[in-house]
Amino acid sequence: MSQVDQQLYQAVILEHNKKPRNFRKISAPTHAAEGYNPLCGDHYWVYVVVDGDGLISDVSFEGHGCAISKASASMMTEALRGKTPEAARLIYEDFHKLVVGDIKTPEAEAKLGKLKIFSGIWRYPSRVKCAALSWHAIKGALDHTQTVSTE
Repeated sequence: MSQVDQQLYQAVILEHNKKPRNFRKISAPTHAAEGYNPLCGDHYWVYVVVDGDGLISDVSFEGHGCAISKASASMMTEALRGKTPEAARLIYEDFHKLVVGDIKTPEAEAKLGKLKIFSGIWRYPSRVKCAALSWHAIKGALDHTQTVSTE
């Protein structure tokens, strides 16, 4: 990761950690799940509303964790709003490939838009679970699994 990319990564992570988007509980979600990483203590709940048109009309999260996990959850909510659950699952798959280092082409990264900021995290295996926790929880919510863990 270049010096400029590293600085951008840090700035985005810090911004989303300080001012997370959609950090709230939805009062009547159609889908919800809890995500927990017992090794580090990151713990989030995600909430989703799939409307009558089959689109994710609202998505949010609450809980606590490190800056990377909170920033990832914040960016996830922005990325999935307006998508179908099927499209959200595909984005989940691509994001997971990205953070474990299985996506290495600029074209594949570009498909993830702003989420490509996490492209170098695979170099820090202990941080991969931080970035992926809320994503596992959102997939669990869409699959009607109440609780998911990174272990």
